[in-house]
Order: sequence, then C-alpha cells, then structure tokens
Amino acid sequence: MIRRYGERVDPAMRYTLRPGAYVILQRGADLLLTIQDGEQPELQLPGGGIDAGEHTIPALHREVMEETGWRMGRPTRLGAFRRFVFMPEYDLWAEKICTIYYAEPTLRFGPPLEAGHHAIWVPMAEAPALLTNEGDAAFVARLL
Repeated sequence: MIRRYGERVDPAMRYTLRPGAYVILQRGADLLLTIQDGEQPELQLPGGGIDAGEHTIPALHREVMEETGWRMGRPTRLGAFRRFVFMPEYDLWAEKICTIYYAEPTLRFGPPLEAGHHAIWVPMAEAPALLTNEGDAAFVARLL
C-alpha cells in the first residue's frame, strides 16, 4: 500500500488515474525545483504525467527538460505516493500515482521549454517547507 496525500477522497467522485514521474535533483546542498505559474503558483519537484504509450524514464527525462531546461543523470527510484487532486489545466479530478526518483542534474540547455514553468535552486534543508505538495516534501525530508 502506498501513502496518500492531497484532497480527501470523495467516494461519489470519479477520479481519472494519472501516473507520473518526478525527481529530486540534487547538486551539492541545493535542489533544482520548478515553479508552476497559476492562480496559486506551486513550487514542485520537476516531473509530470506519463503519456499513453510512453515509458516512465523517457517521460521523466522529457518532463525535466520541459520544466527546468536541464538534463539529468540516471535516475534511481525512491518510492511512490498517491494524490487525489483537481487538475484545472485538464478540468478533471485525478488519482495521481507519483513515482519519485533521485538524480543529479548534468547539463543546462537553457530556460524551461514549457510555458509557465521557472527553474529555481533551493537549499535542500529548506525545500520540505517550501514544496507545495506534501508528498514531494515528505520524500525530500527523508533524504535530509
């Protein structure tokens, strides 16, 4: 059984399963995170949804490049958690299965490719308190 974070589950609600891959990118004492613009900007681990027919690791590399402009080394799987959350950009309630990896950023190609994302370096010790979602924060806190 994997731990659950986020909104309370409403048994009357239909949730769309949305698998995703996310990564803790550490360089020295800092983490590379992404800020996603919106009504309420969110500080997150880089990563995102795995498209139909896409494999997890290529999806993670794609998402990291889109959201941060960085390439990363070989990711190591740390674990997973579930989130039940409304996704306004898709207008749906989702059961997100978030698989978390650890890797080192290797090369910066430029700014994030995805509109509305900004890469930011944050001291690792401060990251759990700054991350918007509890699942991301819990995985970073375990590494401290």
